[in-house]
Amino acid sequence: MHYTNPKTILSPKNGMNIYRGCTHGCIYCDSRSTIYNMNHPFEDIEIKQNSLELLKKELIKRPPAMIGCGSMSDPYIPLEKKLKYTRSALKLINRYGFGFTCITKSDLILRDLDLLKKINNKTKTVIQITITTFDDELSKIIEPNVSPTSKRIEVLNKLNKANIPTIVWLSPILPYINDTENNIKNILETCIKTNVHGILCFGMGVTLRKGNREYFYEKLDQHFPGLKEKYMEKYKNNYILTSPKNNQLMEIFKKTTTQHNILNNHNEIFKYLNEFPQKSVQTSLI
Repeated sequence: MHYTNPKTILSPKNGMNIYRGCTHGCIYCDSRSTIYNMNHPFEDIEIKQNSLELLKKELIKRPPAMIGCGSMSDPYIPLEKKLKYTRSALKLINRYGFGFTCITKSDLILRDLDLLKKINNKTKTVIQITITTFDDELSKIIEPNVSPTSKRIEVLNKLNKANIPTIVWLSPILPYINDTENNIKNILETCIKTNVHGILCFGMGVTLRKGNREYFYEKLDQHFPGLKEKYMEKYKNNYILTSPKNNQLMEIFKKTTTQHNILNNHNEIFKYLNEFPQKSVQTSLI
């Protein structure tokens, strides 16, 4: 890990990334792509040392809104357990009356359930959990250093009991690996049981760009011998690699979510994530 001191911490749309880089080891991670111009090894985590000072200054200046994080780096990487930057950011978000949403694959988020509930009681909290496979053993291969699926399901259950709404990212679905009817149905059944508010799915497949393509193919050779050649023959250098079972699986996805009143339109879900509740918020000075 290494430290930096950026000039800003919030994007114009209130996005926040305290960390840059990741140690989750997901074989499909788009954030490895060279398009993002990361100038250090991906597993060498960049920690924005002055992020909390910057966040406080920016929250004071901005009107209350939803603060989002996790789009590039999981805010609950293992380092967070010791550093507690994300937890400290939540304290500021709560203090200044903002809402909070994040994307994570870690059950470490439950450590901060007390703050998530406080924010939700005052404004709004929405937690987004990525689930790609129902099978813990497969999860250990394609997402080796994250909480296994069973732990993430526990997170969904505990958030539901705390009345904190959740969104599940059903993505990516890797051709010839987790693009099975059984996998999709099991994940959807879990979402129904845990009362998720919406499921984001952009189609059954994966995207590959320079940087993450090479890493992905290296891991295919390691864990799924012969599959790289199948990918290269079928998809060439395509950016979007759509599963041959896309139509069948998307029909199951749309039918099931519609029947159970789970949001499945990504525009509606992103609108929901960005909507800040229109009610008076009193800033706490504690």
